[in-house]
Amino acid sequence: MSDTIMSLLMLTGVVLTGGAAYVFRMGDRRRALLMLVAALVMFANIAIWLVPTK
Repeated sequence: MSDTIMSLLMLTGVVLTGGAAYVFRMGDRRRALLMLVAALVMFANIAIWLVPTK
C-alpha cells in the first residue's frame, strides 16, 4: 500500500513540475511558483518517508 502511495506522490510531483514549466511559459508566474512549491513539498514528504529508521 505504501509503495503505491509513494509512486503516486512521485508521479504527481513530476507532473506538477512539468505543468509548472508549461504554465510559466504561458506567462502565469504566480501559478507556476505555487505548482513548484507543491511539487517540492511532495518530494520532501517522500524523502522523509524513505529515510531508514532504526
